[in-house]
Parts: sequence; C-alpha cells; structure tokens
Amino acid sequence: MSETRERFLREIAERLPLERLSEVHVFPPLRQGGMESGVAVVAAEPEADGVEIRPDAGAAEATATADTEVPLTEVLDATKRDPPQATAGPAAARPHRHTVYTARYRYTLKGPDRGKWEFDLVAEADAPLVTVDAVVRGVQKRTGELAEPERLGPEELRTALDDTAWRATTG
Repeated sequence: MSETRERFLREIAERLPLERLSEVHVFPPLRQGGMESGVAVVAAEPEADGVEIRPDAGAAEATATADTEVPLTEVLDATKRDPPQATAGPAAARPHRHTVYTARYRYTLKGPDRGKWEFDLVAEADAPLVTVDAVVRGVQKRTGELAEPERLGPEELRTALDDTAWRATTG
C-alpha cells in the first residue's frame, strides 16, 4: 500500500471509530498537474450517544472538489428516483440505514506547496448498504473509471492500518 493511501485511510479512521465503520469504498487516485486527489465513499453505523465524529482530529483542511468528482448527493438523488430492488420479506420493508460519508484528499506533489495535505470527511446522507453500492457504481460510471474501487470492511481496514507486523519483523 502506498504511503498516500495509508495516510488517507488513517485520516478516515481517526475521524470515524472503526467500531462504527461498515465499509469503505476507495477509488483509485487521480494525478493531475502536480496534484494527487482521491475519494472514498464510507458507510458507518449512525452516531450513538457518546460516539461522535472527530472533525478536528489531525491536521485537516477543507478541500476543493476536483472536476471529476461527483457530488454524493447527486447520486443519492438518482437512487431515490430509481431505487435499487430490495428483497422480499419483513427486513426489506425497513432496511438498516447507515450514515454515508464522502472522504476526499488532495496531496501536492510538485511546486511551492509540495507536501501539502488536505483532507475532508463529510456526512452526506443516511441510506441502506444496497444504496451505498448503487452510489459507488454511479460514481464509477459517471467518472468513466474502469478500475473497481477497493472495498474494505472494518477488519480489512484494521489489518491495512496495523503496523505491528512491520515492527515485529524489523529491528
């Protein structure tokens, strides 16, 4: 995993407790004009008493939206007009809803601001996971991205960010 990708995932994990995360869909980064930017769609359990987002964790700054990024609210509006088909049964009548976030980073690779890191995590909506999957497919289709976004569950994210194995094998 690249240092930038690890940093991006750590920023997400610093702001949302891993216990709340259901899935993270990380899109391949985009490099343009000395900048690298990336986006992820994050589904998390809704906030409960005593558990909240930590927006001030780390050195975060607001980011500007890249031209190729699709506003999550736009895709969610599309799924409201043409919702994904649910399975029959009582559970389908009221699916469990998750808070849906967009995470973005922008990293300056060249120029006078080289090394500048900007990160933003915004709660966009609440929706069942089937809608989150539709959002991810919609973003992928709209941006023309051929590569599948990487889906990480909470355990995969924990494993990806656990550096214990590296510390145990290096002296």
